[in-house]
Amino acid sequence: MKKLGLIVSTLVLTQGVFAQKDITPKYSNEFLSIGVGAAAIGQSNAVVAGVNDVTSGYWNPAGLTEIPDFIQIGAMHSEYFAGIAKYDYIGVAKPIDRNSTAAFTFIRFGVDDIPNTTQLIDAAGNIDYDNITTFTAGDYGFLFSYARKMPVEGLSFGGNFKVIYRHVGDFARSWGFGLDAGVNYKLGEKWRFGAVVRDVTSTFNAWSFNLSDQMIETFQKTDNEIPQNGLEITMPKIIVGAQFKTNIIKDFYLSTEIDLDLNTDGRRNVLIRTSPISIDPHWGLEIGYGKWVALRAGIGNLQWIKNTDLTESLTFQPNVGIGVGFKSIRIDYAFTDLGDPSVALYSHVFSLRVGLSDPKREDSKPSIP
Repeated sequence: MKKLGLIVSTLVLTQGVFAQKDITPKYSNEFLSIGVGAAAIGQSNAVVAGVNDVTSGYWNPAGLTEIPDFIQIGAMHSEYFAGIAKYDYIGVAKPIDRNSTAAFTFIRFGVDDIPNTTQLIDAAGNIDYDNITTFTAGDYGFLFSYARKMPVEGLSFGGNFKVIYRHVGDFARSWGFGLDAGVNYKLGEKWRFGAVVRDVTSTFNAWSFNLSDQMIETFQKTDNEIPQNGLEITMPKIIVGAQFKTNIIKDFYLSTEIDLDLNTDGRRNVLIRTSPISIDPHWGLEIGYGKWVALRAGIGNLQWIKNTDLTESLTFQPNVGIGVGFKSIRIDYAFTDLGDPSVALYSHVFSLRVGLSDPKREDSKPSIP
């Protein structure tokens, strides 16, 4: 069963690779939509307007301009499908001057040690388990970010140049390139607005395949189309958000944000299913004390499920989380998919954020993230 699960997960992970008839499939490069940082995931990814730390390089590069540290580092690890698939993130951000910041983000989503049984049966028809090898199906994202404050008070702009590498063992691999653009506007002390256009010029993945004669013969015998080298295009996605944050009593605060994902790749099974744009809302809430502790909750992943009587019902995915800060270190935790209302399994997500001070300045102290 474990091997079967690995194979099925690999097929899901690489389904876009073999969909050659449509070069603009839905969910292309979808591993870049999972999210980074347990703080954001605990709020159902509703952070485009309010994000202001190293994870801004992923969520909204315009938020990088508010990083106070000499260098800020973030990391996250999570696992999906009972540990079969692993998702990792590392981010580094550094202010260049008072008005601009640069960052680098690395993301990997992969399934390792997948059994390769293509040589299980030898030419004589005998089963030889020694011929079983393993391979990895992995997706990698490299994001290079730059953000700058604009002359307008409270306005920042940022962008990403991203390189994407995907491979399925030695059978298939692709390189892709794309651009993201983001803007952030702070209105007074309580309101923030943000917008991001991911894959603003569309992202192009050039696929190449290395299939053996035996694999090609198998494709032909099973009436499957033989994959051909070609392009896979990821269409732009627009995310807009608004955040309201206010103090309740002394250092106790409340922050809430709602984001709308506008997908331009056609009708999706989300709350508002229209073509060519589908709208997917998600909402997050955070209650905290200063920068020391925060409790989080969120609702997202709204989908219509068809019942046995052909009627439809709306399901959603609730998330919760907690974060604690001490000196220059912040540890966040998120628990996703409570009650398992969706088809995905629940996951525990941990992330770490560290702020480093300038070693050349004696009066420089890292902030509490």
